[in-house]
Amino acid sequence: MTEPKIRIRGLSKAFGDKQVLDGIDLDVMPGTSTVVIGGSGSGKSVLLKCILGLIEPDSGSIEVDGQDILGLPRQARERVNAGIGMLFQAGALFDSLPVWENVAFGLLAQQKSTRADARRRAGEVLAQVGLDPSVGDLSPAELSGGMQKRVGLARAIAAQPGILFFDEPTTGLDPIMGAVIDGLIVDCVKRLGSTAIAITHDMASATRIGDHAAMLFRGRLVWQGAAAKLLDSGNPMVDQFTHGRRDGP
Repeated sequence: MTEPKIRIRGLSKAFGDKQVLDGIDLDVMPGTSTVVIGGSGSGKSVLLKCILGLIEPDSGSIEVDGQDILGLPRQARERVNAGIGMLFQAGALFDSLPVWENVAFGLLAQQKSTRADARRRAGEVLAQVGLDPSVGDLSPAELSGGMQKRVGLARAIAAQPGILFFDEPTTGLDPIMGAVIDGLIVDCVKRLGSTAIAITHDMASATRIGDHAAMLFRGRLVWQGAAAKLLDSGNPMVDQFTHGRRDGP
């Protein structure tokens, strides 16, 4: 059987007396997209930050390609993270850099490319997300919200990572632009053959992006299944959340 690209077991994290993650078990299979849903404060962002090494969990294990990455020396952890692309919720573009340098930031920071090669690569991936390469000469402040999301996606895929993370990819976008961004995400993931995890409140986005879905509630995974079943899961807790009902468990 195929081994998971990412395997999480017993992952727990508390901040003071607040238990944010409480024994999370999750498998993300190679070449698939998993969406994690849940209310604000349910632990979605903390889960991603634990995988990225930005937060140290209290207990549990996180394996990437069969290697437990918790406790790895700094350089070894940086090598793992170099294979991860991230689309941030607010874009997180550097205002002081032109668009092309934002897109190629990782390539330049890790000295994987000369500036000329990095600029050429930036033009290529901007085209892949539906932007003219000339956009690379603009500053982030000159872009609309949808264009900033596309630039953030271009940066995430520039180094052709094996893993992609998406943090609320449609937040702040109108429904049509949200659908456009979701379509670009699906295309990019398929083109790269990457494994993806997305966290979202947007149920339309979740069903468009995801193959698999999981719901967090009070730090626990209360349901997992096919993303296509999110709106008809048969789980009262999931149904209340996905349909936005005031009354329920």
